[in-house]
Amino acid sequence: MKKSFDLFSALRKRFTGRKKAALSLKESDSFFDVGESGTGVRDRPLANYRSIIEAGLNAWRDDPLARRIVSLTTQFSIGRGFRISADDPAADDFLHEFWEHPLNRMDTRLLEWSDELCRTGNLFIMFASDKGGMSYVRAIPAGLIEEIVPFENDIEQTKYFRLREIGDPQTRMIPEEKTVYTASLMEPTEGEAMLHFTVNRPIGGQWGESDLAPVLPWLTRYQEWLKDRWSLNHYRSSFIYLVKAPDLSEDMRKMREAQLNNSQMQPGMIFVAGSNEEWVAVHPNLDSGEANEDGLAIKKVIAAGVGIPVSFLAEPGASSKAETGGIEDSACRNFRQRQQLLMWITETILRHVLARAALVRRNLDKSAEIHVYGDDISLPGMTEGGIVRA
Repeated sequence: MKKSFDLFSALRKRFTGRKKAALSLKESDSFFDVGESGTGVRDRPLANYRSIIEAGLNAWRDDPLARRIVSLTTQFSIGRGFRISADDPAADDFLHEFWEHPLNRMDTRLLEWSDELCRTGNLFIMFASDKGGMSYVRAIPAGLIEEIVPFENDIEQTKYFRLREIGDPQTRMIPEEKTVYTASLMEPTEGEAMLHFTVNRPIGGQWGESDLAPVLPWLTRYQEWLKDRWSLNHYRSSFIYLVKAPDLSEDMRKMREAQLNNSQMQPGMIFVAGSNEEWVAVHPNLDSGEANEDGLAIKKVIAAGVGIPVSFLAEPGASSKAETGGIEDSACRNFRQRQQLLMWITETILRHVLARAALVRRNLDKSAEIHVYGDDISLPGMTEGGIVRA
């Protein structure tokens, strides 16, 4: 019986220390030697990245606004899905085979990748191939990347990635010697490889930044504001009874108070008061002032930070139609830019997949022209969209 291909064999292999073949062409010093060396002079400390990645993931899991922001970005950017084609028939057939393979399911996987790019700002795609040249792709969580090692003369070209050691030493999949994946930018290989894509990456840096990063504090503040509002409304409906009985002695007053408290009064119950008792319901005075304006102000900061209309976050939005149109047009451009990036990422992955397959399947032309198509993004009230190409 033929042994099945182990997709994650790369995660279980020890790095032996032997020099692996470089998968990207290192430019000579006359090209990119422009003083960009080191490991990202514009990057945050790695510990900060990990805390932001963890905070963004937790916000997406637990905060309805964060979940909505991420889903909106994916819904508009991916739309009804991407369509692919190649000008070479054999290449076109193979790419569709890769796209629809049960272990790839690219239509669904693109949605997950878009969410991850929005949450973390980074997308690490691992490639593994079987003996027939078919490639399988998986996104590695950004939090598992220990280091991105670039070439000495160009920070944008990666030599390899180091992964963190995680889990119990007896059970973890990653060995004690940190697993290293060589980067794959230009030259294909039959072995495992990884590509790195980013959004919101500063020039001179290696790591992208989450779309949620600037608004994470405000998402927390909005949740706290909502809890305060809930507490105010909850206690505003509460009340106690003040029973006035001026003719009772102190001992009789305490006995009557204990009697009423032990009765566990419920709505609809009837009490007959004596002629010397006056009952008054006392409510807490919890006026909240301009509470609606406070909540809207926080939502506006969140909406501005992620580049979407505040009306997308269950608010009425701007005061005038002209202002609303300007905001929606800006959001549309923002989503189009993200769509163009995702189509370029998809095309880059397809080119690498095709080049890897061409090492085994001699009938494939690795230089075949590849196209990725997506929906023309339109917001409500704008012209219906058609098809755009990467």
